[in-house]
Amino acid sequence: MTMEFGIFDHLDNDHLPVGDFYEERLRIVEAYDRAGFHAYHIAEHHATPIGMAPSPNVFLAAVAQRTQQLHFGPMVYALPLYHPFRLTQEICMLDQMSRGRLEIGFGRGSSPTETSFFGVDPNNTEEIFRVSLARILEGIESGVYRAPENTDRHREIPLKIPSVQRPTPRVWYGVHTPESADRAARRGWHTINLDMDYESRECNEVFRKVWREAHPGKALPLMGLGRFIVVGETDAEALAVARRAYPHWHTGFTHLFRKLGRMQRHPRPETFDILHEQGKGVAGSPATVIAFLKKQMSTAQCNYCVGQFAFGDQSIGELEKSVGLFVKHVMPELRTFDALAGTS
Repeated sequence: MTMEFGIFDHLDNDHLPVGDFYEERLRIVEAYDRAGFHAYHIAEHHATPIGMAPSPNVFLAAVAQRTQQLHFGPMVYALPLYHPFRLTQEICMLDQMSRGRLEIGFGRGSSPTETSFFGVDPNNTEEIFRVSLARILEGIESGVYRAPENTDRHREIPLKIPSVQRPTPRVWYGVHTPESADRAARRGWHTINLDMDYESRECNEVFRKVWREAHPGKALPLMGLGRFIVVGETDAEALAVARRAYPHWHTGFTHLFRKLGRMQRHPRPETFDILHEQGKGVAGSPATVIAFLKKQMSTAQCNYCVGQFAFGDQSIGELEKSVGLFVKHVMPELRTFDALAGTS
């Protein structure tokens, strides 16, 4: 089984005028497109420096027009913040605008603080997620949005814009526990995990077992592992960039929690060196990055390598160099690396 490659992006910014930031990010997305990455996944956040795409669909509409081959989508839509009828239509629009390159991820939202900004009780997000997701996927697949709470006349609303991909665009799910892996496998979804390699392995073992029971004879989907990645000519060069840039990202990542004095779900360490010790990031020469990723992907038993290249205050030149070295040296070595060899 060959390895596929993707991108995860928080769109964090604390160093550029906002308009300039968007243009630079779109330039690096164009580089991802030329390089042959499978998909570009963006996070949704609000009122924080890592929330430069509070409306993922607005930014992704620009991505659709600036790329030719690259698939793209949210990782994830925070469903409690959307009316499902509007989001259903916008998903179909983006799929049409990109000629079938949209990939969709759904979740409850990782931050109860951000959810509360919208007047949504965080205690209700699980139920909202469950109901909204069912309506959205049914609407895309059937071409009819069903709203049971409406009057008889408007209970079934025909969609004027169908999706290109049938029955729906590819669906992604963020996995953190064996229970969420079980749920994703039964639904036939693709996954991304950002946790430790051994934690990801536990999830993926459950995922494969449930997948084979629920979808006998069907090939495994993409099971992703996300890691911060900086590639340089030497280890010292790459580490210097990562050590400088990462604290900027971390300050944005913790902004709301520090401001409001609240506990953070899925915390990240303050320095890149500790992140690397945890196995969640690598900065080095191509040889160093290859060795790190082979070990991580093999332990986690994943077939989709998801890099977070753009973070912190890296310049467009630094990003283009890092991605260029990854594409030239790392991708070819990993493309034929079977991290699932010997698994059942």
